[in-house]
Amino acid sequence: MEFIIILFAKVIEVSLSTVRTVFISKGMKGYSSLIAFIEVLIWLKVVSVVLIDISENPANMVAYAIGFAIGNYIGIWLESKLAIGLITIQVIVDESEGKGLADYLRSHNVAVTVMHGEGRDTNRSILILHLKRKLKDKVIGDIEQKVEKALITSSDVKVIHGGYGLLRK
Repeated sequence: MEFIIILFAKVIEVSLSTVRTVFISKGMKGYSSLIAFIEVLIWLKVVSVVLIDISENPANMVAYAIGFAIGNYIGIWLESKLAIGLITIQVIVDESEGKGLADYLRSHNVAVTVMHGEGRDTNRSILILHLKRKLKDKVIGDIEQKVEKALITSSDVKVIHGGYGLLRK
């Protein structure tokens, strides 16, 4: 029974740790501090149980390691579901499709900046979109439906100042 308790406690602790790390990178000090407090309480209890009994009960050590691995997996999954923060999506399309795609995205309240570029054989439109991470999959799906041969990249960002529809009110 101790094995199971250690396993689940470690899964919860490491999952919290993963989410806390993301909160720190997003500048969310309050949430990060609260999670850190809970995380350390769990860690201290689990480690004390494992270390006190380590030579007589090595299964607890295995439970700790398995819990750590599963906790990482669940923490990453949980963070992707929370989708906190903002992303920038860059879309490169043939110039003939750029304006239509930008207009379509703007009609769906997506902030779009259009730049012009030169490809090897044709001129290109480079669309830069800034949006909440929760909208990423939907917006990418919309782009893929509208333009078959779009090159799409994304990166996490932290807005310093301004932006259409990005600032908290």
